[in-house]
Amino acid sequence: MIRSILLFLLIIMVSIGGKAQKPVIAYDDSVKFGNMMLPGIVVNIPEVNYENTLKAWIKELETGTKSRVVTENSDMTIFGAILKDITPNPVNVYSRLENQDSMLLLTATFELKKDQYIERVLFDTEYAKARSFVFNFAKNRYIELVNYQLQVEENKLRDLQKELGSLDKDKTGMNKDIRSNTRLISTEKDRLIVLNNDLTSVSAALIEHNTQLTTMAPGEERDEKEKYVKSLERQKKKTIKSIKKSENRITRAGKTIDDANRTIPRVGNYQERTRERISEQEIVVQSYYDKLNKVKAYM
Repeated sequence: MIRSILLFLLIIMVSIGGKAQKPVIAYDDSVKFGNMMLPGIVVNIPEVNYENTLKAWIKELETGTKSRVVTENSDMTIFGAILKDITPNPVNVYSRLENQDSMLLLTATFELKKDQYIERVLFDTEYAKARSFVFNFAKNRYIELVNYQLQVEENKLRDLQKELGSLDKDKTGMNKDIRSNTRLISTEKDRLIVLNNDLTSVSAALIEHNTQLTTMAPGEERDEKEKYVKSLERQKKKTIKSIKKSENRITRAGKTIDDANRTIPRVGNYQERTRERISEQEIVVQSYYDKLNKVKAYM
């Protein structure tokens, strides 16, 4: 019941977060660059990092030309930029990137030749291409960010799945230890019965032959009897040692079983909690897949 409530709340939180997602929107506006009011295209880029986006924008403008972007008071200018997605001819670009809380605003003005700017005109293909150029730049930056966010969440999910796999392996290993040590205890107990019988027999034989020694006169027969008694004593020591080893094996096996029986319930609790966390993380990962697909669908 508690697990269901937690999952329900998580779904609601993810849904609310999804509804709050900002779109990428491009629009035209008059923009002031220096002392001039120029026709420009403005686009917002949600969530992305300012420095990374600035570097990407400068690289976009400088690619394919020897010209370099000049920056003055946050205004960027490049003369002779090669932007084949807009026009085959070199263009001058005046642009600005501003940080606005949870998003950036990118403003760009394109000058085809002196005092001739790209601006919204009915059926103007150059304007449509310029707008697409700026919009696609913003959209691709957002896609890169969401891809990274998705990767982070997928890595968390994989780590949880690995953790569950490790717990499953541990539990399987402990159950295997219980079975193997239970068999070992059974085997050692059977062995102890045989060893204790042997000890009883050799102890009785020692008493008997030591008693005989007390009545025997010195000589070859007594020497042989003493040798035999010593062999019985060695056999008794060996049997006692074997009994001790068997008892130690039983003690160690019993401790292993007890430890496993105490640990398995804890591992079971960890497994259940990890499964819950996996279910929760799967919802988070899916929310980022949805977010990515939503960004890709922006037009």
